[in-house]
Amino acid sequence: MKFTIITHVSHIQDDNDFFAYAPYVREMNIWLKYVDEVIIVAPLKKAKPTAIDIAYKHNKINFRKVPNFNLTSFENGLVSVFKLPIIFWRVFWAMKNADHIHLRCPGNMGLIGCLVQVLFPEKAKTAKYAGNWDPKSKQPITYKMQKWILSNTFLTRNMTVLVYGDWNNQSKNIKPFFTATYSELEKETIQKTNFDSSINFIFVGSLVSGKNPMYAIQLVQELIEKGYKANLNLYGEGSERSYLENYIQINNLENYIVLQGNQNQETLKKAYQKSHFVILPSKSEGWPKAIAEGMFWGCIPVASRVSCVPFMLDYGSRGVLLEMNLQKDADEISKLLSDEKTFLDKSRLAIKWSQCYTTDVFEAEIKKLLSK
Repeated sequence: MKFTIITHVSHIQDDNDFFAYAPYVREMNIWLKYVDEVIIVAPLKKAKPTAIDIAYKHNKINFRKVPNFNLTSFENGLVSVFKLPIIFWRVFWAMKNADHIHLRCPGNMGLIGCLVQVLFPEKAKTAKYAGNWDPKSKQPITYKMQKWILSNTFLTRNMTVLVYGDWNNQSKNIKPFFTATYSELEKETIQKTNFDSSINFIFVGSLVSGKNPMYAIQLVQELIEKGYKANLNLYGEGSERSYLENYIQINNLENYIVLQGNQNQETLKKAYQKSHFVILPSKSEGWPKAIAEGMFWGCIPVASRVSCVPFMLDYGSRGVLLEMNLQKDADEISKLLSDEKTFLDKSRLAIKWSQCYTTDVFEAEIKKLLSK
């Protein structure tokens, strides 16, 4: 099978290997176990792989570079006018050469892929919509366009669209799905330490306004001011790093809150295992990987009410749904800290739920999709 991937994810070439953001590549490597040849249509940048990049595992990759583009301003839109014919042309031929077309949405490349796939109604197709599928959520017009095209079974034929969450009134090609990080073999008996020495919080994600790391810091600060021995480790990089560092310094939080930067999967795994809570006050999500990963290791999730998060937390029975009010949210966490039995019950429920979504189950589902 010749498998074509259309994605906006930026790639890096190092010798004969192609690297990209590790969680995405780790997932794609599972798909690629069942294909003979891979065509990747994506941007390619000049850089060296970092701690959060890994390589595709396949011996027959045909990489077709396209220029990066965006439509966020008039100037960018004007430049994109000259890039778009090249991109459409390369996407068209990659799809024409494919036995199976796979779109990664939402994104600029995903939008082009949605448009071009209409020309290939007979080809087998899948699309992974990694953003928020909630029909009621506020989203950019380009995201709404992708959702509309993917849901339209007249324009989009012979395609299964994988989305996060189970939403009402969806077209027949929409399939609720999930993402997995850990295998059945990695399951362990988790024993969380008590709160006598410290209460450990972890944040994993980009240090950008959309992920809202400042709220995570301020929430832990609120608990510290209430007299709790709380600490927070933030894993990730982003444009808000210097702003967060400055806030931590001004408020004398250096002994409690640490920015750990980008780290590999094994380091994160150990950090989750030592943590009591995983926190993500994000403004928008698809499937919040950090929340599912933390739950796998018994962390109680503390997350905002976006996308499928309420479902993941069973509407609060296996976590804390944030009200985005520091006082109220700190009080809710305080209740757990004063009731060890409830904390341990929620922790066990988090483990039980998350450990249903292993890479083994994920791989079995992917295999079914590719055999259609």
